[in-house]
This record gives sequence, C-alpha cells and structure tokens, in this order.
Amino acid sequence: MLSLLVFERIAKKNGIKRISREALEEAREIIEEIGLDISEQSVKVSRFAGKKTVMESDVKFVVEKR
Repeated sequence: MLSLLVFERIAKKNGIKRISREALEEAREIIEEIGLDISEQSVKVSRFAGKKTVMESDVKFVVEKR
C-alpha cells in the first residue's frame, strides 16, 4: 500500500492547497488498481513474447495501449 503522504505531495505539486483524507485514500486506491492492471497486462505481454522477465518496453507498450 502506498503512503498517503506521497499522494498529498503530488496534490500539492499540482496546486491543491488542501485535500481531505478521504480524497487522498480514494486517489491511492485508484492508482493502486491502475498499477495492478498495468502489471498484470505487462506480465501477459512478456509471456506472450516468450520472456520470463518483464521489461520496461513491456510496461510502456501496455501504457500506450490504454
């Protein structure tokens, strides 16, 4: 699980002066879901290509196709 502090820093870097804990928790949950999906798809791409190691190119491929 990612730290709420990380999301608070991201929010502040993007101009948000105040953000509720609930909003931070929701952002964290959504980002984690997206990350898990990208990871799962990257593994599938890697395996389809006959590789055992997921490479940066696999992740980029998945993200570009989203």
